[in-house]
Amino acid sequence: MLRIGKLTDYATGLMAQLAHSPERNVSAQQLALELGLPGPSVGALLKRLGRAGLVRGVRGVAGGYALARAPEAISVADIIVAIEGPVALTECALGEGNCKLESGCATRAHWRRISQAVRVALEAVSLADLAAPAGTTARAVKFRALSGAAEQGDIHG
Repeated sequence: MLRIGKLTDYATGLMAQLAHSPERNVSAQQLALELGLPGPSVGALLKRLGRAGLVRGVRGVAGGYALARAPEAISVADIIVAIEGPVALTECALGEGNCKLESGCATRAHWRRISQAVRVALEAVSLADLAAPAGTTARAVKFRALSGAAEQGDIHG
């Protein structure tokens, strides 16, 4: 089964929470309370998201964390890559030399194409889309169309 990890799930929740109130800085502790997440995990995730340029930390009395870019300029792929690394469904989809079997593998090119389709789908969904109620944005319509094309095999890499 393909699924994102628990920490990535937490990170998308953190980012969506920050997107709901872009005008305020929110402490890691407050985010943990608002989302019901473990404080140490929230702190570690905010550091990773900061290193990836997705959030910025502000020190001081009115300090905390805020998005580093507009929610429309951050994709779901950006968040996943910040926490889990490159989007690739198999080792060979990452590039040359990651799999001992790749030189004779008949499925390698197909897995790369499939990984690319997943990456394109994740890049098509912005944090603004993710933070909005389902089905309320124009991009959600675009994403549904992309999803339908993927289901019918119309995405080519």
